[in-house]
Amino acid sequence: MSNLSEPETLPQIAVIDVRDGGPVRHAREGALRAQALRDACLAWFPAVATPALPLMDRLARRWLIRSCSPYVADIEAIAAALRFPGIWLLNGSYQWGCTALAREQGGVPWLARTLDWPFPGLGRHAEVARMRGLAGEFFSVTWPGYAGVLTAMAPGRFAGAINQAPLWRRTHLPWLRPYDIAANAVNTWRIRHIPPDQLLRNVFEDCASFEQARIRLETTPIARPVIYTLAGTRPGERCVIERTETGHATRWTSTCAANDWLESMPGWEGRVGADVVMTCSGAEAAAASRRRRQALADWGGAFTARSFEWVTVPVLNRFTRLAVEMCAASGTLRVVGYESADGCDVAGRATQVTAVETAGAA
Repeated sequence: MSNLSEPETLPQIAVIDVRDGGPVRHAREGALRAQALRDACLAWFPAVATPALPLMDRLARRWLIRSCSPYVADIEAIAAALRFPGIWLLNGSYQWGCTALAREQGGVPWLARTLDWPFPGLGRHAEVARMRGLAGEFFSVTWPGYAGVLTAMAPGRFAGAINQAPLWRRTHLPWLRPYDIAANAVNTWRIRHIPPDQLLRNVFEDCASFEQARIRLETTPIARPVIYTLAGTRPGERCVIERTETGHATRWTSTCAANDWLESMPGWEGRVGADVVMTCSGAEAAAASRRRRQALADWGGAFTARSFEWVTVPVLNRFTRLAVEMCAASGTLRVVGYESADGCDVAGRATQVTAVETAGAA
């Protein structure tokens, strides 16, 4: 494992060994880092939202307890160890938007993804947690205090990532989008299935192969629609799984994803950035998602150490917080953090490129 050459002024992304203890140990040993991340994220919210955190925590806790989450005890322990509000809320949500690509290079699948979220601090405070489940070890790009998995690589098995699915719209006017977001949240409250990010963690812990992981991600009922991108170790082992709560559509070609279904469907709207949530039309939202997906799909370069040449506009935007390249066949994971500066239209690098190199498939 190594940090490749970057300007010395940029911090490194730590690789934390929590094979014994998992996310609970990660939170306990990283309590100060978790506090710093939480404070940075809160800077994005209006000041009036901070006093409401305990209430939002209680609501998220009630929902997670009602869901089919196998990690409620973990989150309880994390919240008790950190002793500040926001932990249950963090673990009841997942990323705002992302772009992901699964393709083959050198005869094996690779998975590249950006994670876009409006909250500051997620790029410079990211860590790689070395974890272990019944099926073996895996490396999760995460933060102390978070129990789910958004981006991970299991050497010799598979790599996977989550994109937020399009928004179900009951209305069509941009200024009514917050109503639809709230209505969907209420609907999620009634559903008792596992959250999508916690299902992905469960898959990394329990599934020994790409095929097992794919079937589990396709068939397990989930609490919210989501898009999974999965890449195995053999030629052809790559797919995008578009999920509703109980249904799925798996595509083996066009294995690139953003925040809309590949084939747009009536009533569903591609996700938009937080700064245009009140003004952007549904057509504009879908077009922005399509541009990011197509730009990454059209990239013809090679995944090489330190380059990340594919992270350019429009894949790179003001909310980009992480870029990750993964190959389960070789046991390679590379990650770099991004943050936005005031007045800039796109985010800039906030960390050095960190590389994890392990033994891949035999």
